[in-house]
Amino acid sequence: MSLIKRESYLPAWSNFFGDFLHHDWYDWSNQNYSLTNTTLPSVNIKDTEEAFFVEMAAPGMVKDDFKIELTNNLLTIFSEKQSENQVKDKERISRREFSYQSFSRSFILPAIVDNERIAAKYENGILSINIPKKEEAKPKPTKQITVS
Repeated sequence: MSLIKRESYLPAWSNFFGDFLHHDWYDWSNQNYSLTNTTLPSVNIKDTEEAFFVEMAAPGMVKDDFKIELTNNLLTIFSEKQSENQVKDKERISRREFSYQSFSRSFILPAIVDNERIAAKYENGILSINIPKKEEAKPKPTKQITVS
């Protein structure tokens, strides 16, 4: 573990310059779009012999909040959720808060995917997408060949 020395007479400036100088400016992955992960949910992808499984953490949503599209080999997951506190007639508004969430994640699918059998479900805050592989892409059992 290394110790970091901070100058106490300008603590805010030392944090600003330290963060600026130590930031990886060449990393333009999706992580740079939402450092708090509030608009870009985390994704797990599992590859088995039968299929790919995509799990996306999206708590607090319902299945109607999602839109999943497949264009050629590009799978895109959209979500847009907007909520507003309702105000009844003759109420004075001292504070009103709006909430708006949206994201879009895209994945390029390999040619071994069976596009016709892709299925998705949402339960317990997890969007699960099952992407089956084509039969010809699945591993074949070992065949013994006799020598004549």
